[in-house]
This record gives sequence, C-alpha cells and structure tokens, in this order.
Amino acid sequence: MASNVLGFLKDKNILVTGSTGFLGKIFMEKILRIQPGIGCIYALLRAEDVESARNRFKKEVIRLELFKILREQHGDNFESFIFQKVVPVVGDVAVDHNLGIDEATREHLLEHLDAIVNNAASTVFDDRYDISLNVNTKGAKNMVEFAKRCRKLQILLHVSTAYVIGHGKGRIMEKPVKMGETIKAGNGPENEGGPPFLDIKAEFDLLEKTLADIHTDSSATTSTGQSSLQDTDTKRLKELGLERFVTLTSHLLIICIDVINLKIKIRFIHEHLNRARRFGWPNTYTFTKAMGDMLVENLRGNLPLVVVRPSIIESTLAEPFPGWMEGTRTMDTLIVAYGKGRLSSFLADPNLILDVIPADMVVNEMIVAMAAHASQNGLFIYHSASSIGNPLRSSVVTDAAYNYFWQHPCVDKDGNIVHVKPPLFLESMSSFRGYMYRRYKAPLQMLGLVDSVFCNIFRAHYTRLLRNYNFAIYLAELYEPYVFFQGRFDTTNAENLFRKISAEDRKSFNFDVKCIDWTHYLSEVHIPGVVKHVLK
Repeated sequence: MASNVLGFLKDKNILVTGSTGFLGKIFMEKILRIQPGIGCIYALLRAEDVESARNRFKKEVIRLELFKILREQHGDNFESFIFQKVVPVVGDVAVDHNLGIDEATREHLLEHLDAIVNNAASTVFDDRYDISLNVNTKGAKNMVEFAKRCRKLQILLHVSTAYVIGHGKGRIMEKPVKMGETIKAGNGPENEGGPPFLDIKAEFDLLEKTLADIHTDSSATTSTGQSSLQDTDTKRLKELGLERFVTLTSHLLIICIDVINLKIKIRFIHEHLNRARRFGWPNTYTFTKAMGDMLVENLRGNLPLVVVRPSIIESTLAEPFPGWMEGTRTMDTLIVAYGKGRLSSFLADPNLILDVIPADMVVNEMIVAMAAHASQNGLFIYHSASSIGNPLRSSVVTDAAYNYFWQHPCVDKDGNIVHVKPPLFLESMSSFRGYMYRRYKAPLQMLGLVDSVFCNIFRAHYTRLLRNYNFAIYLAELYEPYVFFQGRFDTTNAENLFRKISAEDRKSFNFDVKCIDWTHYLSEVHIPGVVKHVLK
C-alpha cells in the first residue's frame, strides 16, 4: 500500500518555527530524508538579515551530526540540496501578527503555504517571565492570527506540552485547555476561596508594569551602587513571598559583574514563579504554554488545528540514528549531575512512573497528524506520551544510570575517576530537606565557622561545597512537580491515529510506545547519547 503520509508531504510548502530547536531540527531532517519531493520548508529564524539567517541555519542546524545520513546520501551536493528545499526566513513569533517577516516574504508565504508547524518555545522551566510570556503565549497567538490569513493553508500544527495540566492525578485526557480556567480548586474570586479567573491580558499588563519598574529602579541604582541594589532586591523578593531564594540571590549579586542585568533576570524569575504557582502551575514554562494553548484553541475559528502535547522528550530511539540529542533535557540534568558525582541521592519515589518519550517518536506523530487532518475543519489534540502504553518506573532510570557510570565512570577536571554509589531515594521533600541538612548543610556551617577562624584558608573548598549544595536544592525545587507527578497521560487519540495509517506508514513513522524496551533504551541508547553529546 502506498504511503499516504509521503503523498501528503510531496510538493507541500511548510513554515517551521523553532527551526533551530531540538525538535525542530529533527522534524526538518526527517522530512528532507524521507520525502525529497517536499516543496519548500521555510525556516523562521531570529537574525539581522537573510544572509545572517542562512549562516545561522548552516551553523546551528545542518552542520550537526544529526544530518550525517543526508550528508552521506547527497555527498558534495548536500548543501545545494538543503538550500533548494529550505529557505531561512528572518522573523520572530513574539514580534507581532506578521511574525516580524518583511512584507514581500510575508505576502509570498500567505499565498503559498500549505502547512505551518509552530514549534517555537521557551522550554526553560525557570526562564524570565517576559521571555516565556512573549514566546509561549504571545507567540502562539501571533501564529494563529498569521495562519488564518494564509490563503491555501491546509493545517496548523501547534506543539505544546502534556504538562499544561499543571499538577495532575489519574488519567489525563486529550482535551482542550479552557480559556481562563485555573488549576487550583475554586475558580471564583479570591474572597470566595479560590484564585481569580486567569486573565491573559492582565498578565501582559503586569509584565509591562514590572518592566517599567525594573528599568526605573535600575536607573536609580546606577548612582547608589551595589549595596543598595542588594537591599532593594531582597526586599522585593520578600514582598513576593519567595524568601527561600533570598540568600542565594544575594550571593549571586555579590559575585556577578553585571549587577543590573542579573537583577532584572532574578526579578523576572521570581515574579513568574509567583504568578505560575498562584494559579496552580509549577513553573513559567507550563504556565505560559497553557495560556498559549488557550489562545490558539480559542482563536482558531475555522482553521484546521492539530495540537501535539509531548511529555518529557528525550534522545532519539531510532531515527536518524539512536541516541542523538542536543543540550540537557529534563531527565538528563539529574543523570549528568549523578555521573559527575555532584548528586548522590534522588528526590523520587522509585515506584513512581516517569513519562518519557523519544524525540523521533514525537516527530513521527506530528507528521502523521498533519497528514491525517489536512483540510479538516476541527481541533485535534494528541498526547505524545508513554505512562499508560508503556510505563517507566523511576527505579529503572536510576538503575540504568548507576550501572552505566559504574562501568564507564566520568573523569573530573583533575583527571580523577568519579566513582558513583548506588543512589539513595528520598521519597518526599521533607525527607530530602532533612537529609540535605544532616549530610551537607550542618557540616557546611561548621566548615564556614572554622574557615572564618583560620583566616579563610578553607574558602575554596567551602565555596565549592556550597555551590554543590545550592545546586542540589535548586534541582529538587525545580523538578519536584515532575518526579512526584501522579497523573497518567491518556493516548487514546494517538493510538487510534496510529491504527488508522497504512502498514508502510506505521513502519516509516513509528510512534507506538509499546515497542520501547526501556532498559535497553536507557543503557544502550540514551545515557551513551548523554555522555557523547552533553558530557563531551
């Protein structure tokens, strides 16, 4: 049976945002490799001009190992083939409803686009509120408004995250995020026992006011010096109800050269954490992505819209080859810290399920969903997740990490072998804090006292241990919502989609999580990929 998916892709013109991101690169590589008859991929990039965009695309995308199979297939004609099929476009989803694209290029796109893949996102959990809100929320709104003006568009695919649900329990269905609905119980006014209705416009108004306040205060502090800046920043953090970050904030301010820029970043970090948690989301990423989903789903009109919500995306399972990844993904921060000897305990219930999905499976699901729903007037939502179809226990991950680094230990900067120990599980935040105090904080306090008595002779050692301690606390608070997440993402829509495609397409675009052997994937594919691409 002929491939319906390849048939759909032939001669299609597709705008891809987030083209220099992890998922965007894998998406483009897959299409260029399996359907060289694609019309054109327009890759939206932030750049000064077209030449800068082209150079950035060369450096950040096609020169990567990810494209080695395409490079082998086309040999000396590789770059020529790429730029026959890919046109870098200067723009930015966060700018406006024209995406920052010049008029001539914009008119060409509005006339010729068949599909749009909105993959642009700020995926950093603790990014500044202004960056996250502009990219994840405003950018999503701008994209749907741009898509509605396209004259022959068949499909808009919006990549979100399964964690727009925030804190979830039980089976979490593939359904829309209701406009303005918050997660915490009681969506009425605060004086009626619940957080207020989520007013997205009010969030942008708050952002503008905060920006104005920050710039005003930054100007004022340039003449008063660093000390008053620290006092002001500490006071504001306390007013935001985030006292637990004050000590670390002050320490960072002391050692940072660019005090004003750091002040702005810290203020935004804590501002967004306060806003996100007030409405029930654990961090800025999921909060701003949820608001983006609300706007896209509410403003689409008659536009055919597919929303794909992946869980925790990790390295490729099979394509273009096993184990490719870029940057430190969610789970890998802990794996890297453990392998380097900076982390000996895991904040996790060993029997709790982690929802992990290989990146190439996400891309396959995206492509199949685009083809399946092209020109269908409707909203189609898919989870890309494994917690129901093929559950992965936390203990399987830690066992794989221990076995790997025991057999293939890391080497520290002094050339010493890092010997890992079997990880200790701390199954609640209270047990974690107690352990950290007994094991690290109390001895650190004693060391600090001795250091002050003996004229700072232990200062370097004390500083290194304090940095490791602060790092462990930071990781625990950042990942707590995920390591103790009790929900399971339903994939009924995704499973039905997979069953409906041809046998040839199921082989070429596999996203059946039941085929994953987690022990093999972690030990032979993923962790070696982390070592190769992250710990290189």
